[in-house]
Amino acid sequence: MTTTLTRPGALATSGHPLVRPDAAKHLSDEQIAELGRELDAVRDEILAKRGATDAAYIRRIIKIQRTLEFTGRGALMFSKYKAAWAAGTAMLSLAKILENMEIGHNVLHGQWDWMRDPDIHSTTWEWDFVTPARSWQHTHNDLHHRWTNVIGKDKDIGYNLLRMDADQPWRPFNLGNPLYNAILAPVFEWGIALYDLEIPDYKEGVKSREAMNRDLKAVGLKALKQFSKDYAATPLLAMATGSGRRALYGTLAANAIRNFWAHAVIFCGHFPDGTDTFTEEMVEGETRGDWYVRQMIGSANISGSKFMHLMTGNLSHQIEHHCFPDLPSNRYAEVAVKVREICARYGLPYTTGPLPKQVGSTWAKIFKLALPPKKTSRSPKASPA
Repeated sequence: MTTTLTRPGALATSGHPLVRPDAAKHLSDEQIAELGRELDAVRDEILAKRGATDAAYIRRIIKIQRTLEFTGRGALMFSKYKAAWAAGTAMLSLAKILENMEIGHNVLHGQWDWMRDPDIHSTTWEWDFVTPARSWQHTHNDLHHRWTNVIGKDKDIGYNLLRMDADQPWRPFNLGNPLYNAILAPVFEWGIALYDLEIPDYKEGVKSREAMNRDLKAVGLKALKQFSKDYAATPLLAMATGSGRRALYGTLAANAIRNFWAHAVIFCGHFPDGTDTFTEEMVEGETRGDWYVRQMIGSANISGSKFMHLMTGNLSHQIEHHCFPDLPSNRYAEVAVKVREICARYGLPYTTGPLPKQVGSTWAKIFKLALPPKKTSRSPKASPA
């Protein structure tokens, strides 16, 4: 169930969409095809380089993550002392962020399947997140990465809750955009679990009752497991030192911190100014080169330090991730240099900026799109190819 580079139709080498986005309308079919070949070559180069160094990297990160989690939960056993509570909460927060972002997200994309390690494989990994891994792989890998930013197809544009593009119809409900997003951030894992149930599809008859019951059971079992670990086992053990209640607060805080961070990183990778959206008409007849263009101009990066890139799961290189979702995340910084140069050479935007700027841009869009559209006509999104 892992994401591959292409989707149906993306392997075509001739023809072109009926329309192309404005950002790419200056490119000819031949240029689009050549761009695709160049990016394929970048991917092939990294595939050829994968080896012991990469395997050692992910195993080291997993070891660090598990050490942080074990030590953090251990410190929470003595959380009646403020220093122990602060240290335990901080370490557990870091552990949860690392597990979700650099490990879980990327393992579930199949980035490490080539190692053939059954413990670090997209078909066996279950992450520290309420939504079951298999449900997330379906909505994220199979749907979002296939239909990136295609209005009406990619339901990650707003997660069935927020209006995140001017081409989405406005409803009075959308006035609550900022409030909904503020509530979503600290409980992001629960919002994703609810989204992954695909309730609108069930209501429309696209998803069967059997499938819904199966997914509800999976979420219920996963939620029970998460509650048992964070809100029962850790606090109960801490009661021996009189720290039970504060240990509970520590696990609650760690989950909220992880949720805030994951929400910020993911929203900054998809919704700041400079990211484009597409109509279904634009992806008809889409070639491999066109698919790459859609990934590049529909995503945004976050600039920063190596530590920041690590803590984002290297999703700070969102453009590179969308072009190459199955390449090892530790290679994205290397790939980014080449992708940025290709974008410049072909006259395509490469949207990036520091985290505060991207967060501010995303929130500004959330507020703006909460309001009904002005009656003046919008400029066309795309021009004939």
